[in-house]
Amino acid sequence: MDLLTTTINLDAIAHNVRTIKAKVAPAQLMAVVKADGYNHGAAEVARVMLQNGADRLGVATLAEAHALRDAGIDAPVLAWIWSPEQDFRSAIAAGISLGIPTLAHAHAIVGLDCEVAIKVDTGLHRSGVPESQWRECFELLANSTATVTGLFSHLSSADNPDDPATDAQEETFTRAIEQAKSCGLAVPVNHLANSPATLTRPDLHHQMVRPGLICYGLEPIPGLKHDLKPAMTWAGRVTMVSDISEGEGTSYSLTWHAPEYGHYCIVPAGYADGLPRAVQGHLEVTINGKRYPQVGRVCMDQIVVWLGQDTATPGDMAIIFGEGGMSATELADAIGTINYEVACWPKGRTVRHYIGGHNES
Repeated sequence: MDLLTTTINLDAIAHNVRTIKAKVAPAQLMAVVKADGYNHGAAEVARVMLQNGADRLGVATLAEAHALRDAGIDAPVLAWIWSPEQDFRSAIAAGISLGIPTLAHAHAIVGLDCEVAIKVDTGLHRSGVPESQWRECFELLANSTATVTGLFSHLSSADNPDDPATDAQEETFTRAIEQAKSCGLAVPVNHLANSPATLTRPDLHHQMVRPGLICYGLEPIPGLKHDLKPAMTWAGRVTMVSDISEGEGTSYSLTWHAPEYGHYCIVPAGYADGLPRAVQGHLEVTINGKRYPQVGRVCMDQIVVWLGQDTATPGDMAIIFGEGGMSATELADAIGTINYEVACWPKGRTVRHYIGGHNES
């Protein structure tokens, strides 16, 4: 028995990808599996995504792309965070497509037979070729041996459907496509839509969408629902149960005191496992179908859960978030962060298990 687990429901992944694919067709679907598949296990979820409608995969780094190839996944993969000082030629040899976010990256691949997509800055001002360098970059690659599949960019504010920045970025992106064509590039497959735009802005789908979060069943826009099924459940096993008298404190600095005589239990999840100290006072752990507050400081290895007049048994499952407990979104809202971050929390001593998808372990 593992004391701390994430359970990944591959059937939920399959449902989400099928739902997205039906919504965006005839546009292609690039499923983003960076950061180890948003902490769900990149290779395992990628296989399910490809079986259920994903046309391509997207990752951040070359190492993430190589990991997919090492796992036997030969589908088209785009990696967009790399340095010309890295061994990017081995990525090209593995059939990995490269994002081109700067003019220096474009110069680095000149003379090579490779597949690239040009990332243009449309207003996020993070990475991407700035408009002042578009023509130089487009003409350079138009006269190179590289195959340019298209342009892509990233939206800054699509999680707020009323933000005018999204329309402004679409106008800039369209202008970039037109200029690329005028420089001799065919740019047949362009993509701008992230998860929120995939769901709410069909006019931004272009030839392909590039969602990440929604593939894992998490809602990217507060207050909306899109028939998504969260795939991750993070849970620990109760290791001990004890009692505490009224007024007695628990955990470091004794920041919480029992309001009455009652019981508490210990769950082996702490900040070394990705559970931040900031959840104190906000996290409710579900044991045997009932929610109980986590109390006192979050420790490196464990948390205290106040049971009141109830009790629990060592070995009972204690759901931190996921099916049967608080949702990742609910927990994120409680501490003022986003569900993207919550999905990335589980680490450390957490052991990952899979159910569904003909891959139960």
